[in-house]
Amino acid sequence: MDDLVELYTDGACSGNPGPGGWGFILRHKATKKELVDSEGAPNTTNNQMELTAVIKGLEALKRDCHVELYSDSVYVGKGMSQWMKNWKANGWKRREGRQMKPIKNEELWRRLDQLLARHEVTFYHVKGHSGHPENERCDRLAVETAQKYR
Repeated sequence: MDDLVELYTDGACSGNPGPGGWGFILRHKATKKELVDSEGAPNTTNNQMELTAVIKGLEALKRDCHVELYSDSVYVGKGMSQWMKNWKANGWKRREGRQMKPIKNEELWRRLDQLLARHEVTFYHVKGHSGHPENERCDRLAVETAQKYR
């Protein structure tokens, strides 16, 4: 894995659930070459769009890479770094009181887990709407796409 790439992502939703969109910027660190993409869905949630942005960005990679992932989603960051290990150990379930319940967005988390096994990903949390240029750009992509489904 010689390639180092930066992946900037964001998701948006108008209502929760409601029309949503996601966007990503994938940038090769050495060449600065970029791939930008966005899409959406008519009835989704913000968390689903945040996860989908990351998944689509990682799926766009043609070979295994070192990935610096920048997202304003605490849900994605904590899921990857803290929660996923226990979810997997518990059959993709989470503890709620004394009961084990299915995790939300299981299909998306499973797909992300497959991609994380392929790429070496380091997560960096960026504060949303704080002027971070790539995060703001991804937010615009996600919001514009979500508006197509209104």
